[in-house]
Amino acid sequence: MELIHNEIPLEFLHALPEGIKYVVRHGKDFLVVEEVTCPNGHSLMSENVRIHGEPSLKIGVEIGNEKGHFFIDAFWGSHKKLFDFIPPLGPAPVIVKSFCPTCGTSLIVEDLCNIPDCKTKEHILLFLPGKKNRILVCARLGCPGHRLEVQELPHEVTEKISGINYFGTGIDDYFGGI
Repeated sequence: MELIHNEIPLEFLHALPEGIKYVVRHGKDFLVVEEVTCPNGHSLMSENVRIHGEPSLKIGVEIGNEKGHFFIDAFWGSHKKLFDFIPPLGPAPVIVKSFCPTCGTSLIVEDLCNIPDCKTKEHILLFLPGKKNRILVCARLGCPGHRLEVQELPHEVTEKISGINYFGTGIDDYFGGI
């Protein structure tokens, strides 16, 4: 799971929203999600499972008849995740049902994915502290679609941040190549 550098716009760094931090690793700059919550305010961060040395995002998921958790890399634009169960995967696209692991509230909202080959209509909604800024992640397993919405920044700036994908399109996403 090598981190590949992407340039971060200075306008974003000057108005870094609460819940996202700027880090330098091996002389290169990255953004890391450090706090997100469910709609009811429960933290979705896991200190117990770290990826690239940072706490991961923990969400409850249901795929088919299986339930478990995803532990998602907190580096913005990374699509690496760990599973605490083996999800049933088939040839058809897998849409994840997601919920808060603390209260069980659904994290799924209706929102069209902007990735050309995807067009899934469900996204996973995560709130940054204060709930006015948010992260939307496509609910189709393997899709790199994700979006950051920050009230204080111009759309063009958040669009550049939303376009950061450290690991490409997620082809190798299901089990990290094993």
